[in-house]
Amino acid sequence: MSMIKEFKEFAMRGNVVDLAVGVVIGAAFGRIVSSLVDDILMPPIGIMLGGVDFKDLKLVLKQGVLGPDGKLTDVTLNYGNFIQTLIDFLIIAVAIFMVVKLMNTLKRKKAASPDIPPAPTKEEVLLTEIRDALRSKPL
Repeated sequence: MSMIKEFKEFAMRGNVVDLAVGVVIGAAFGRIVSSLVDDILMPPIGIMLGGVDFKDLKLVLKQGVLGPDGKLTDVTLNYGNFIQTLIDFLIIAVAIFMVVKLMNTLKRKKAASPDIPPAPTKEEVLLTEIRDALRSKPL
């Protein structure tokens, strides 16, 4: 019974929940970047390179190998998929770098700006005047 209680405490700890949210958002962000690369960036790049679809770029190592399903397939080195995955990674890395840089800039600005106390309220001003008036009276 205590094992379940310990796991519940562990799972509900703030860091674990934050990590879970980060993983879910990261996975969604990865899918968005993959779609950006596959559907928006690579087609124009392929056209500029003479109508090449990067998914079709491969080097045939051996032709006509009998696969486990009984069909003849080629053994290929799919470097086109690698290029697309590399572009995905670079875009994600730049995006994460920009977010971290923005967060660090905001932290530096917050640390650099001294905490300015709020202006005193009317009651505080009045109480200060009363205190000063009482101090100035002789005993």
